[in-house]
Amino acid sequence: MQRILGCLRLPRYRVCLSTIYTCGLRLQEGVHLQVPDIDSDRMMLHVRHGKGSKDRYVPLPECTLLILRQHWVTHRHPVWLFPGRTPVQLSPTAATKPMDVSGVQRAFRAALRESGVQKPATVHTLRHSYATHLLEAGVNLRLIQAYLGHNSPQTTALYTHLTVEVNEQAAQTIEQVVSRLAW
Repeated sequence: MQRILGCLRLPRYRVCLSTIYTCGLRLQEGVHLQVPDIDSDRMMLHVRHGKGSKDRYVPLPECTLLILRQHWVTHRHPVWLFPGRTPVQLSPTAATKPMDVSGVQRAFRAALRESGVQKPATVHTLRHSYATHLLEAGVNLRLIQAYLGHNSPQTTALYTHLTVEVNEQAAQTIEQVVSRLAW
């Protein structure tokens, strides 16, 4: 993820896609973030009208809060964290809608090509990676389910496909359990 995100040229796309990754958001959820969605006291991000029109809160990493603040200072839009483009003669605060998802997708594809990563990936892969990295770090599957906004643990299990690290950890645990047996 670092290699891909590091290849994003325009700051607005780097910040948007980094936020999508670090908070496990869907593309639409990330693009539609609003200034009041940031709860810096609780370090939470309010995701409004996610899939199924459900709201949820996800942890907001401090590094993400910092880049969001730095980015907001560049446009100071009163509503949108990622405002749409406005004609040159208008202020960035004149945007009436968030930035276009197709631009975010194009930026991601360009960064993917430039990064040299050979695996197929889309913006949604950032969400998969978020869930997988949390699972590898030992975060409870039920918490990951809540952060992703899933109703069913089976849906979350699909996102958090088994990784080499998880398989190795399970093998080590099995080895410890079996080694205690008296043969």
